[in-house]
Amino acid sequence: LVFCCLFLEMEKLVACPYERPNALCRLICFPWAGGGTSQLAQWGKLFSSSTEVSSVRLPGRESRLKEPFPKDMTAIVNEITNALLKELQEKPFAFFGHSFGSYISFAVALHLKEKYGLEPIHLFVSGAHAPNSEEFLHIKSIPLNDIKDEDLLTYIQFLGGTPPELMQYEDIKKHLIHTFKEDIRVLQTFSFETAERKSPFSCDITCFNGSEDDPRDSEAWHDLTSGDISFYKLPGGHFYLLEPSNEIFLTKHITKCIENAGL
Repeated sequence: LVFCCLFLEMEKLVACPYERPNALCRLICFPWAGGGTSQLAQWGKLFSSSTEVSSVRLPGRESRLKEPFPKDMTAIVNEITNALLKELQEKPFAFFGHSFGSYISFAVALHLKEKYGLEPIHLFVSGAHAPNSEEFLHIKSIPLNDIKDEDLLTYIQFLGGTPPELMQYEDIKKHLIHTFKEDIRVLQTFSFETAERKSPFSCDITCFNGSEDDPRDSEAWHDLTSGDISFYKLPGGHFYLLEPSNEIFLTKHITKCIENAGL
């Protein structure tokens, strides 16, 4: 019964259209604010048989549309950990997160390390400040209640990543704004201090960014691991990763890093 419940929890939480039970490593992807699993789960077809790719699906979207949004980062971290722990104990895993997803992947990795002594073999972060940086504190101080919906919609459209044809539908627009706000609200409940503590991780970290995106404070990632840190700028804005040529670069580079981890 316990196994059955865990399986159902995982089915609800994770999209894995290209299952590879014999893969050497699992790559768990964490989508951006307001995002679902559709793009990153499809990465599975771009990887070799040695890597199984899945994407996390949070409450309030896709097949979980009717579920209430998470109230804070702890709720998200606990749900993901409870559903995936058995899988993550079975074989090596790596995390990829974009923007909001980078912070979730970091928070989950931190919890796994502190509570279970588990660590990803590699952390891939994209379009995100380091969570111990000054810039991250600015995100936490955004007065969400004061922002008009139309201003938020303009900002979402400016960032890109949402098909323009979807913006013709009023209910989709409304839901997108609501989801985006709820995701930022969750982000504002996450705090991480590095003072008085050694680097939380020993795995390598790779930071990807779009060349035309706002500059990200990436350097502070150096304080978060005793492993190697590398930085890559790819052509494009905040959603550079949706460009097919960048997607090919990302998946090839991630494959190389995973293979070099000596599984």
